[in-house]
Amino acid sequence: MRLSLAAAIGFSSLIQDGNSFIPSLVPRASLSSRTITSPSTTSVLSTRLHFKNETSSTAVLEPPSVTEVDSPAATSSLADLCPFKKVMAANRGEIAVRIARAGTELNLKTASIYAYEDRASAHRWDTDESYLLPACGTPVQAYLNIQNIIKVAKDNGVDAIHPGYGFLSESAEFAQACADNGITFVGPSVENLVTFGDKTKARELAIKSGVSVVPGTTEPLTTADAAIEFVEKYGLPVIIKAAKGGGGKGMRVVRKKEDLVSLFNAASSEALASFGDGGCFVERFVTDAKH
Repeated sequence: MRLSLAAAIGFSSLIQDGNSFIPSLVPRASLSSRTITSPSTTSVLSTRLHFKNETSSTAVLEPPSVTEVDSPAATSSLADLCPFKKVMAANRGEIAVRIARAGTELNLKTASIYAYEDRASAHRWDTDESYLLPACGTPVQAYLNIQNIIKVAKDNGVDAIHPGYGFLSESAEFAQACADNGITFVGPSVENLVTFGDKTKARELAIKSGVSVVPGTTEPLTTADAAIEFVEKYGLPVIIKAAKGGGGKGMRVVRKKEDLVSLFNAASSEALASFGDGGCFVERFVTDAKH
């Protein structure tokens, strides 16, 4: 099993500096060794990093010692099972870090993207390559710009994009843009996203299929007036949900009528910031539901 030195010690091999890239050694953790196991190979890589002094940024990196033991019964590695070679995390923070680590376990090259405000975020350092996104008004909007993300992927030989959850993970438009540019979208098909990415459409499909659903609005709402009409007809409690997106963003439970307008506006604002669409739907809230 072959791993890059950057992957082995948890360092980023490249950091973007304007339009160029410079080698960098940025410690992710104080670990001196890392063990990675696959069905065919067990590799133990130990690396020591010595700083010349506490204030110096210059480091001396000793080559790793590698011991490989091939399993007689195994005929392929995890990398052989993966159809692509470089995966990019179209997300930020812990989500992107987990994607990068999964890519490392598959012996893939990994890439990340980051808004300028996230330049010190951990996910920037946990991948082999990292690219600055153009400014889009707010840090969150940078991660919602499909055109910019696709351009970064195409310009740098990315053949798979993992959206994580939230942001563009439930965007049929993003999945289609990946397909149109020959990039694998690690997630549901475009057809499934069209049906289930919009929760009101998913409700329609459930109703057509004879599945019992709780009372709810049939279309995404953009103002609190329609939510008030719904509550007057069906009562409380209700839950407000972002029509698009997921990950718990844009959700509020309303138990008092006087809280309805403020909570609807808060949910809509959060949905707009997180998914680029402030539409919400309202349905009766089932307490202690199980699914």
